[in-house]
Amino acid sequence: MSELFGEIVTLTIMAAALGMDAFSVGLGMGMYKLRLRKIFNIGITIGLFHVWMPLVGMLAGKFLSEKFGAIASILGGLLLIVLGLNMIWSSLKQGSEKVMTPAGFGLIIFALSVSLDSFSVGLTLGIYGAKTVVVILCFGIIATIQTWAGLLLGRKVQGWLGTYGEVLGGAILLAFGLKLIVIP
Repeated sequence: MSELFGEIVTLTIMAAALGMDAFSVGLGMGMYKLRLRKIFNIGITIGLFHVWMPLVGMLAGKFLSEKFGAIASILGGLLLIVLGLNMIWSSLKQGSEKVMTPAGFGLIIFALSVSLDSFSVGLTLGIYGAKTVVVILCFGIIATIQTWAGLLLGRKVQGWLGTYGEVLGGAILLAFGLKLIVIP
């Protein structure tokens, strides 16, 4: 029983570290004027991606090499850069409709970009034989909570910053994407 407890503690710490992506990006995305229902849906979507991605990673862990982790970081970074640049561009264009928002395809890109590193960790955990149900529950629950926290904090900050909030949100996403590419 103490072995399971130790694994849960370790996975919770790992999930919190991975969920910081979701929190940071949620902070930037929260700069959009989002309703609480949308924030709830975004958090659930991110949580589901943080369940699905490590699960797929764990299943594929025995078949793929270590190099895939670097590719996942680069792809995640590029997705965040595109999303950040789009937020900045659309906020600077007055009277234009937003091209990418945290709904539909934009939400899928958002969720994918913050969960790609979970896939990489899932690869490693699959190789080491971690308990799949414990992994996906820890990752999913913690990512959901951290996403909600980031979005709610971003929503509050956006209210203080007014129209410049979305530019700041895009800059946060852009910087985080660059960080993923430069410092994998």
